[in-house]
Amino acid sequence: MSQAKALYQWQQRVATFFGDLPPARRAWLALVSYGIALAQCALLNRVVLRLALALGCSFNTVRQRVRKLYRPQAGAGGDDRSFDYTLCFGPLLRWATAGFTDCRLALAIDPTNLGDRFTILTVSVIFRGCAVPVAWQARRGNAKGSWNEHWKRLLGLLQAALGPGWQVLVLSDRGLASKDLFEAITALGWHPLRRAKKGDHFRPQGWTRSWALGQFVTRRGGHWRGRGVAWPRRSRLGCTLLACWEDGHEEPWLILTDLGPQDAAAAWYAWRSWIEQGFRDLKSDGWQLSKTRMTDPERVGRWWAAAALATLWVLEAGAEAQRLEIPATRTHAKAEGPAVTSLFALGLAVLAQQLGRGAVRRLRRLPQPEWPASDADSRPLPEQNEIAEHPPVPL
Repeated sequence: MSQAKALYQWQQRVATFFGDLPPARRAWLALVSYGIALAQCALLNRVVLRLALALGCSFNTVRQRVRKLYRPQAGAGGDDRSFDYTLCFGPLLRWATAGFTDCRLALAIDPTNLGDRFTILTVSVIFRGCAVPVAWQARRGNAKGSWNEHWKRLLGLLQAALGPGWQVLVLSDRGLASKDLFEAITALGWHPLRRAKKGDHFRPQGWTRSWALGQFVTRRGGHWRGRGVAWPRRSRLGCTLLACWEDGHEEPWLILTDLGPQDAAAAWYAWRSWIEQGFRDLKSDGWQLSKTRMTDPERVGRWWAAAALATLWVLEAGAEAQRLEIPATRTHAKAEGPAVTSLFALGLAVLAQQLGRGAVRRLRRLPQPEWPASDADSRPLPEQNEIAEHPPVPL
């Protein structure tokens, strides 16, 4: 199979989920994501060079074709050729979750920086130690102002695209502490799991005192969960506290959520770290986007769409290799041992081999990931005197 035919097949696959995107933009997205996977890099000149070699075109011809839509400009008759990359959010989310069978989904939200020039506020579907960006906002690194309105807009667009009937967790780290954002997520019918700071305070339901969160688990192996009010003297957020300190961790996890104490577990928060690996795949470990020379955040946002689609393709290839249990692509030294390579690295190697031959295997959609184990139901709810051996001075 020639590279041109392989590209055509990829274009047809992209059209399956991006059918509502204008044809020129859909063709651009397929071409650039194909070039990123082919070059194993998302830097413009490397993508253009690899596409030119594969398709037998001149470098300048491909470069003009690639730059045509990601650079804002007016075409003939004054029509705007700029690419609204938010139109890619819904198709990316539906594609990433098309193989999920039980309508449960974990999203992570976090910013990532491209040097000191750009900050990308990113919402990702997390999957087997990796992450697929499905919504983002590119901002200049020194831009001032709250991020909350951006997060709410991004999550709202995804909720509209996903539709009803889904149980969605939205995982975030301590840097995104906001009652406003917490309540905006619950207003969507989704469930925030937000890590809190040890110095924040929480008053359990029916108790008369407030305690610093760090006092709810004071040693490894400790667990606590219950309803109450976070920040009782300031924002007063009604929520559930899930607290645990597992072996191997330097400090406890202190998680706030709207779910009931019997309906969630702090162990679910372990998935949030996968978005950090997803950023490494987009940057230093994979597409090298941290080295981009682009200067316009809108152009970065458009280019991010192609990189996100290429990431999804690579993870599909890795998941398919795992499903087929190809010996050369096993990701564990032993069946019960730790992973020796990531799913992204596996998929990148498999896809590179196929693209090198111009013969791309037909891939299945990402399978439903296993939901994190929860032992919440096996633990009784705590009493007031079970917080700590040496309780803090109450507020």
